[in-house]
Amino acid sequence: MVKIVMDTRSTSRLNVFLMLLLISFWGSSFVVVKVALNEGLSPTAIATFRFLIAGALFMAAIMIKKSVSRKYCLSIQPRELPTILLLSLTGVTVFFIAQYTGIRMAGASIAAIFVCLLAPIIISALSVRLLKEKLRRTQIVGIAIAAIGTFIVIVGGGWSAQGGTDFLLGSILLLLTPFLWATYSLLGRRTLEKYDAFLVVAYVNMLGGLFLVPFSVAENSFHMVLGISSIGWVSILFLSVTCSFFGYLIWFHVLKQAGAAATSSFLFIEPVITVIFAVTLFGERVDTSVLGGAFLIFVGVYLVTRR
Repeated sequence: MVKIVMDTRSTSRLNVFLMLLLISFWGSSFVVVKVALNEGLSPTAIATFRFLIAGALFMAAIMIKKSVSRKYCLSIQPRELPTILLLSLTGVTVFFIAQYTGIRMAGASIAAIFVCLLAPIIISALSVRLLKEKLRRTQIVGIAIAAIGTFIVIVGGGWSAQGGTDFLLGSILLLLTPFLWATYSLLGRRTLEKYDAFLVVAYVNMLGGLFLVPFSVAENSFHMVLGISSIGWVSILFLSVTCSFFGYLIWFHVLKQAGAAATSSFLFIEPVITVIFAVTLFGERVDTSVLGGAFLIFVGVYLVTRR
């Protein structure tokens, strides 16, 4: 059982409700992507349509903030532009093409396990290399345990009855996503300290969506627009509105009030929600070896992130 520790300033029931709602959005998003894939949409098309819509919502939001407060600054210093561009690529464009393709090949459960549980491990490891942070002995042990768990998830799942080559390739592709997210997180740390966090996220979503357009043009995805089913559109709108737009609004609201440690602790619930949705809606089989590997990854995360 995961114990969620929140300090006295964050005991508000509203904050807890908002984070549980957010985790429900984000946890179910992996399964919603699978619904859209089953409707005939390609991974690139889903990502492109999601972030073009989300980008438009973010643009409207920052324009409203500017009209309400004339002092609200929309500009970014020119020297920060390369960082914003790289954040857009690692946090949106490349990240979601890899994630959605991996979901199609390996399944929603594997995607959630890798993205939600491995990212904290990789961020901690890269912090040592890039930010000269020091790891405790228990954190080193945790990273080793998580690495073993990852190996078991990929190899064990690939050897299972429902595994095979697609599962292995999809898992390897999904394994890229926590590295991309870790890069995004570490790159964005200083940028978020200099500017309004929502403004940075808005620009990243808008640019990330625009960078997806050439990929969709290359695979001729835009012809799908007229043929998308109602279920397909509901899936895309769910990802755009709840997961991207309202998701980040909730995230930064609670983060500001409750702090990073308490807010981030809710993320460990996300893979559980994904597995429940995947098994219930699609009958997605979660092999025993995958569950065992996921447990080892969870133990590794606990050792790395505990105070």
